[in-house]
Amino acid sequence: MLTSLIAKAGLPDDPTLAEVVDAVHSIPYGRPAERSPQGALAAWRGTCSTKHALLAIVLAERWPQTKPQLVHRVYLCTPQDTAHTFGPAVAAAVPEEGLWDVHRYLTIELNGALIVIDVTFPSRPGWDGAGSMPVACGRGTDHTAGGDPDGEKRALELAHCDPRVREPFIAALAHTAPAER
Repeated sequence: MLTSLIAKAGLPDDPTLAEVVDAVHSIPYGRPAERSPQGALAAWRGTCSTKHALLAIVLAERWPQTKPQLVHRVYLCTPQDTAHTFGPAVAAAVPEEGLWDVHRYLTIELNGALIVIDVTFPSRPGWDGAGSMPVACGRGTDHTAGGDPDGEKRALELAHCDPRVREPFIAALAHTAPAER
């Protein structure tokens, strides 16, 4: 999958870890037709789930010593937090009492430290290659993914989220211009 990412992102033949993280970070936010790492790469569009799954595969392939680990965070998304982070258009999709969501990010081991990587929304500057990135959601309860990350995330969504409330929020995020983030 690294070879496909190199070609699609225009990376050098032997990219650095930071270049690969930044390449996946630059993929626009939105649901690809096929909700998978391959679908995100083919459509050059992805969600927290598909972009982090793609990055985890590439890191495990090229830098297995980083031990990429997917993490799911269950959190309450409030209109106030959403307005601050994404602006009033996205906040309008969040009910006054908030909504529960499940976000995916990943961790890696680097130079003896556990580093948080969150490439959900394209932004600059990119990853510094050494420290943790901020998680693109509020505080919550983290769940380390196991052998079936997609199934585990779906189970968390079923347990915590109301799709009638969550889906308009996800759609609003996909229609927010990167400059507004």
